[in-house]
Amino acid sequence: MANKEPLIITDKHQMRQWSRSNRAKCKTIGLVPTMGYLHEGHLSLIQESQKHTQLTVVSIYVNPGQFSPNEDLSTYPSDFLGDIQKLKNVGGVDVVFHPQNLYDYGQNDGFKNSEREDGKMVSCVENSGMGHETWVRVERLEKGLCGKSRPVFFRGVATIVAKLFNIVEPDVAVFGKKDYQQWRIIQRMVRDLDFGIKVIGADLVRDDDGLAKSSRNVRLSAQERRRALSISKSLFDAKFAAEKGQVDCKELRDSVVQAILEAGGKVDYAEIVDQESLDALKEIKSPAVFCVAAWFGNVRLIDNMEINV
Repeated sequence: MANKEPLIITDKHQMRQWSRSNRAKCKTIGLVPTMGYLHEGHLSLIQESQKHTQLTVVSIYVNPGQFSPNEDLSTYPSDFLGDIQKLKNVGGVDVVFHPQNLYDYGQNDGFKNSEREDGKMVSCVENSGMGHETWVRVERLEKGLCGKSRPVFFRGVATIVAKLFNIVEPDVAVFGKKDYQQWRIIQRMVRDLDFGIKVIGADLVRDDDGLAKSSRNVRLSAQERRRALSISKSLFDAKFAAEKGQVDCKELRDSVVQAILEAGGKVDYAEIVDQESLDALKEIKSPAVFCVAAWFGNVRLIDNMEINV
């Protein structure tokens, strides 16, 4: 129902109480974890959740645990009031879980998630004493792709998602396939740790010009955005070539890298991997996904294309 006002919960104990109360009434709960600054891609995840559950919780939390010390989390865009309005417009969101700090355990020497003297939020690392020190790692799946250049990223992602699962206690959780490696890592974590949660991957959503929806797109200049279209265009070209019989991964990879470099981008990685194991492939003989991360200006963009031949 459009214009429905979601209940905003900031306390993790109240969130857990709300979930358990509704589960006691035999209500099913879906969770859509986000870091806010919502766009149509996020809203599509909510619509996917509504297909599977009676109630939907959207979490909005910029997770400091997935930022390394040299990554300034204060640059991550935020518009909480705008997000709430978008959720009202899409309808069907029952709760917005918006905690201040899920690593605060009431200790002064806990997790570094504070302001510097210049007023900026800083990326956090574990501190001494009684601070946060427990992490979830999906050891093999986290190593490649984004894990190569962001070694603590998936440790932070898996840990915060596990915490959200323990707080919200959903039946279903929906993740976007744009973050393909993240989706597979969460699926594996749920399997390995026996969470009683169904993890659904929702299809990547693109703007009309083909650029994958991302909260970071707002930081692209008009020229950078035009150049960044080389990512999606070259991926579509590679998919078409593979479907026509070009299954040599090196040749497909080289064509995508060349297109991005010619457009003025800097490639972090461009890899064709197995859809399940994320192992790098030399030749496409089974369902594969072509994953790309590239910089345009100071914005790092990720995209991917599933290839089924």
